[in-house]
Amino acid sequence: MMLLRPAALAIVFVAAMAMGHPALAQKAQFIGSFQDWEAYAGTEGRSKVCYAVTQPTKKEGQYSKRGEVYLFVTDRPGDKERDVVNVKAGYVYKPNSAVNAAIGDHTFALYVKDDTAWNRTSQDDKTMVEAMIKGAAIVVHGTSDRGTATTDTFSLKGFSAAFQAIGKACGVK
Repeated sequence: MMLLRPAALAIVFVAAMAMGHPALAQKAQFIGSFQDWEAYAGTEGRSKVCYAVTQPTKKEGQYSKRGEVYLFVTDRPGDKERDVVNVKAGYVYKPNSAVNAAIGDHTFALYVKDDTAWNRTSQDDKTMVEAMIKGAAIVVHGTSDRGTATTDTFSLKGFSAAFQAIGKACGVK
């Protein structure tokens, strides 16, 4: 699996921050690589933002063109947002569709907005992160606005270490 590198991540960081907040994000600093995950920290205005990110180890679907796919866990302590999970699909999701994310026996129904899927509540995020810490993989099923079904498998190897690193960098854990 090819993970992001700091130079390429500046663009992803700005895009990721724009998904959650309109504030101007500054360049992310690479914290470290943790098996299949990487950790970064940066600022959004005057607030610290830290996130762990990975890309799928396997992508399935009958699509002809698709952008990059990412799974993020983000902390924004200045906004009192912790452990926010989101999936960037690499396409625009079908409006009002559900994205299902499975980790072992746990299934999470995410809501969609444009090209991103989110948990509905902070408690859902917390429960999902707890499952991610214990799990081996997360399988995400989504449907594009063109009706194309996709299945993306993300490894959770190294997630716990990346998660701890972002917590330390943002001073929340």
